[in-house]
Amino acid sequence: MGMAAADLQFHVLAVDDSLIDRKLIERLFKISSCQVTTVESGSKALEFLGLQQEHDEQNNPNQPCVSPSNQQEVEVNLIITDYCMPGMTGYDLLKKIKESSSLRNIPVVIMSSENVPSRISRCLEEGAEEFFLKPVRLSDVNKLRPHMKKTKCKSHKQVEPEIIVTEENQESIEIAHVVPSQPPQTESDTVQQQQSQANSNNKRKAMEENLSPDRTRPRFSSLTTAL
Repeated sequence: MGMAAADLQFHVLAVDDSLIDRKLIERLFKISSCQVTTVESGSKALEFLGLQQEHDEQNNPNQPCVSPSNQQEVEVNLIITDYCMPGMTGYDLLKKIKESSSLRNIPVVIMSSENVPSRISRCLEEGAEEFFLKPVRLSDVNKLRPHMKKTKCKSHKQVEPEIIVTEENQESIEIAHVVPSQPPQTESDTVQQQQSQANSNNKRKAMEENLSPDRTRPRFSSLTTAL
């Protein structure tokens, strides 16, 4: 229970107009025990974050899982967004977030199926933490945990007392297992699940999308060969 409570502190907002990509990202982060909220556009992401709620209300009258009131109760530790989306690109969303005094510290990751150096450098210069080529993999997700931990440390120092209380309540269980700290357990257990899920997710994504023959990952040549 202590591990679940700690891991749920990491909340990821995934933005992509492709349903298949949203499902893949959601699956990958849930394997890492993260809470995931998915939206299909940059405007929906802004509404969820509480930015420009009136801006896209005309174009998006239906917002099933997004409400400003819920946003106030949920902290976002990471935003991962597709670059190419209709209406508002991932780059535009990145700029909006970095221009916000209240949200600029949230790590933003851009993903794209196209390896365009100028696009990558522009996003990184604007403040993106990472730029991933699709399909995103579990090894990519693992790289993002340090970014999420930084956000957690800066804005949620109150989490530590809660974890300590949980550990005290479960003192006998932890002593029996001889586990001084819970995060290492989560990571080791997660890695085994991630490796099996990664193969099926990537194969399924490649078969279903068929969007572009260029969906290779030049930055990860060894992994591309595996596909």
